[in-house]
Amino acid sequence: MEIDTLKSRAGLSRRWLDQIAFTLTEVLISSAILSMIVLGAVTAHLVGINMYQMTKAKLGASDEARSAVSKLVDEIRAAKTLRVGNGGLSTFTQAADNTPQIGNCVQIYMSTNTNNFIRYFWDSSDKILKRTTNGSTAAQVVANFISNNLVFSAEDHLGNVITNPQNNRVIGMNLEFFQI
Repeated sequence: MEIDTLKSRAGLSRRWLDQIAFTLTEVLISSAILSMIVLGAVTAHLVGINMYQMTKAKLGASDEARSAVSKLVDEIRAAKTLRVGNGGLSTFTQAADNTPQIGNCVQIYMSTNTNNFIRYFWDSSDKILKRTTNGSTAAQVVANFISNNLVFSAEDHLGNVITNPQNNRVIGMNLEFFQI
């Protein structure tokens, strides 16, 4: 009688109920496959996080370079006189005639008054491109993590570094970041 009630409730016979259950081998194989899928998903997630961090650092360096170049380009375009050479916060030495016009510093004069200037220079002690103005005792950080020391150059229209200051020259700026 019990079999009849079981058959009537589930609509299945006892023989079918025995075949519905999983064997131990089937459960182990299913668990192993599920574990591999979960492990693959976790690995893919960790790789994605790592790639995100690398991309974030690269984009940060690109954004920093873009903002540095933007302000510098605006000031160079507005300049009356430009000088390329070597210097720092309180000193500037223009590149001598008949030598390549290349150095770690560019001095920008917005008017004919040479006492008023803007100076961009690469600081070798902390590898930072900085900006200062005449009479200032502090410098603003323009870009961090710059590895090359010859940042600025005066070039002709073909991109060759010139040896004498010319009227129609191009100011080149090479920033090599080592942030990553």
